[in-house]
Amino acid sequence: MENQDHLREIVEGCIRGERRSQEALFKQFYGKMMVVCMRYMTDRDTAQEVLQEAFLKVFDKLDVFDFKGSLEGWIRRIVANTAIDALRKAKRNPFLSDQDTDFKQAGRDELVEREELDTIDLKAEIAMEAISKLSPAYRTVFNLFVLEDCSHKEIAELLGISEGTSKSNLAKAKMNLQRILNEKFVNIDR
Repeated sequence: MENQDHLREIVEGCIRGERRSQEALFKQFYGKMMVVCMRYMTDRDTAQEVLQEAFLKVFDKLDVFDFKGSLEGWIRRIVANTAIDALRKAKRNPFLSDQDTDFKQAGRDELVEREELDTIDLKAEIAMEAISKLSPAYRTVFNLFVLEDCSHKEIAELLGISEGTSKSNLAKAKMNLQRILNEKFVNIDR
């Protein structure tokens, strides 16, 4: 309860335009929201730009947040939508693409050094690495369905595609992920 009251004070300060409150909110959610951005963007610099743009939107819209739901969830949705918008701007409409040529291959030097990580961290790192190699269309649908827990109907509405395209992109994303893991990370326990 005390944490909720503190969070409410920070939000109210942000609404008043107080820089310290904005900084506090940014610092509190930066790490988690950067992870969200990295699910969609292929490089850290772009993810940081998207995250900054998303927080500008958060600060602009905080006055409509009513504390009936999770602030973190509300911010996460804005960050994910901002990342999707950035992908749309970068490429006219990659969500309609079903070209396997959109699939990127990484060089051996980009692979995760397995010895440096324990087993759990290794599997998570490898999964995120594999996901980042998907085309924007496949990666976005996969992230929204698997990581953001959106339905195909919600994905279709959010991306302006049909439910069938969403389902197709998810199936192709899973096939490509399996291929990536089989080719690059042969010794992973399933």
